[in-house]
Amino acid sequence: MITIDGEHLTIEDVVKVARGFENVKLDSKVKEKVEKARLTVEKVIQSGKTVYGINTGFGELAKVRISKDEIDDLQRNLIRSHSCGVGKMLSTEMVRAMMVLRANSLAKGYSGVRLKILETLVEMLNKRVHPVVPSKGSLGASGDLIPLAYIALAMMGEGKVEYKNKRYEAKKGLKEASVKPVTLKAKEGLALINGTQLMTAYCVFAVYDTELLLKNAQIAGVMSLEALKGTDQAFREELHRLRPHKGQIICAKNLWRLTRKSEIIKSHKDCSKVQDAYTLRCIPQVLGAVYDVVSFARSTTETEINSVTDNPIVLPNQNEIVSGGNFHGQPLALALDTLSIAVATIGTLSERRIARLTDSCLSELPPFLTPKSGLNSGFMLPHYVAASLVNENKILSHPASVDTIPVSANQEDHVSMGATAGYKLQKIIENVQQIIAIEYLSAAQGLEFLKPLKPSPPIKEAYDEIRTKIPELKKDRPLYEDIKKMVEMVKKGLIIKVVEERIGKPLE
Repeated sequence: MITIDGEHLTIEDVVKVARGFENVKLDSKVKEKVEKARLTVEKVIQSGKTVYGINTGFGELAKVRISKDEIDDLQRNLIRSHSCGVGKMLSTEMVRAMMVLRANSLAKGYSGVRLKILETLVEMLNKRVHPVVPSKGSLGASGDLIPLAYIALAMMGEGKVEYKNKRYEAKKGLKEASVKPVTLKAKEGLALINGTQLMTAYCVFAVYDTELLLKNAQIAGVMSLEALKGTDQAFREELHRLRPHKGQIICAKNLWRLTRKSEIIKSHKDCSKVQDAYTLRCIPQVLGAVYDVVSFARSTTETEINSVTDNPIVLPNQNEIVSGGNFHGQPLALALDTLSIAVATIGTLSERRIARLTDSCLSELPPFLTPKSGLNSGFMLPHYVAASLVNENKILSHPASVDTIPVSANQEDHVSMGATAGYKLQKIIENVQQIIAIEYLSAAQGLEFLKPLKPSPPIKEAYDEIRTKIPELKKDRPLYEDIKKMVEMVKKGLIIKVVEERIGKPLE
């Protein structure tokens, strides 16, 4: 059970709720905070004071005053008008992440909603009633307005929801789950959609998955190093302390631990090779830089998870409602774009090692890692796949956040495009998971030709884990199933688990 209080939600908590379907509950202190802010909204309505989004139109239409008897209609119309997204539907895990993130922000007590709104959002999460939300339409400023509108629309009993693996009209789906639709009151529609929760959800999964990917990339990199008879000397602490970037030092330490007691490395210690290629020798410098980017992205995400991203913001202690720009997604957009470049870099490094493994002139292994090349093509074509994915990533890693297209008659004249940054980053991560999977398969195949020499104990564990599901390639077979199985092992962290058990503590 994850407790929501607006202050302490973590990336790992969101993943548990979104992917693990863990239930959530409101902290006991939330009620008082939420009701206090709501009272401020009610006072403003009674006073007749003009406040944006409560008794005015939205965006450029903020100059239009709304009469008291139309205030509730304004909120419903807001949600209906904003429900105009396009593209494929977001995954269930993305929608659940958005829901718990929005609930956590509302729980801080600065949004002015009734407690009932928050309770309904939590009830839908726990009963697994998931609004159907299109993936495209957000500009990442004024929040993720369009995607979030679909969640609010479902809460009203409109639009569509998924419940027990079936898609329903929202009214029917809510009834099936015994959830009562809400009737939105003043400020509540705006509070539900004026937030950065789609962008934040992209950040949550990107940080979580990239941290896992980084560990896999290091293990696969060392497996390739072993298969290519590389040296471990470039990972010595003495070298990296002279250039003390935090990520570089962490990565070098991990690689040093992964290469201990290797029979293969020991066997060629006094060979004529002076130094390894950059893709082996510079793993700490390259992946270390990625570590630092992920650290920046994690910090940004953790701050955003527990932030208020509404407009206007209710300040109950000052008895004020103030317009601002906390909905602007620039911090997230920059984190997502920077992470896109970093993750793409993991892929480019891995692809070059795959190329080296399959090139007999560089690897001193059989051509394309097959015993009878010519008759068999071996790992020639998986390298093609890796190269195609790297090419796609180079296109996808172009930053979305450098663009801005003014909207709402130039009232909203600078936007972050953070949702686009997240959308393409998700594809980059999927591509790199596949590239690393291909490297694992290639490196494991390379180790076959060095037997009876053994790699380091942790790399031997990784190799053995791969072989429990994927046999050695002795002659050509369709490899798509092998790659698919390996991708699942990468995503689930199965290789990481056995390696960390062998070395006795987690990789950093």
